[in-house]
Amino acid sequence: MDHRKLLRTGSCGTAIAAICCFTPALVVLLGFAGLSAFVGWLDYGLFPILFASMGVVAYALYLRIGREGPSPTAAIAVAVVALSAILFMLEFRYALRISIAAAIAVAAYAYYLRRQGSDSADTEETPS
Repeated sequence: MDHRKLLRTGSCGTAIAAICCFTPALVVLLGFAGLSAFVGWLDYGLFPILFASMGVVAYALYLRIGREGPSPTAAIAVAVVALSAILFMLEFRYALRISIAAAIAVAAYAYYLRRQGSDSADTEETPS
């Protein structure tokens, strides 16, 4: 799959999950549909979707840089599961803080990949 498509999909998934997690948009929509009984269980699905979408963004950024270094798929999967488990263990007390920390981690990973890509591009050039 193309990294642009993965990045777009992951970004859209992250935005939709964040809107549904942190605003009452989904609560209102489910209320209109007569499905308000599911509102209490939304976070158990939305936060793992949010973290998985961030993982897709991180993997797309890795593909965009040109697949240099070890593949981060195992680390991304562990991070998604660990963040979800921590959130469930803490009973959503620090949900916003954990989600912001995950977003910062993805941004830091993007910065790291960009720096790694620019460093390898500098070393490949040969002086003439």
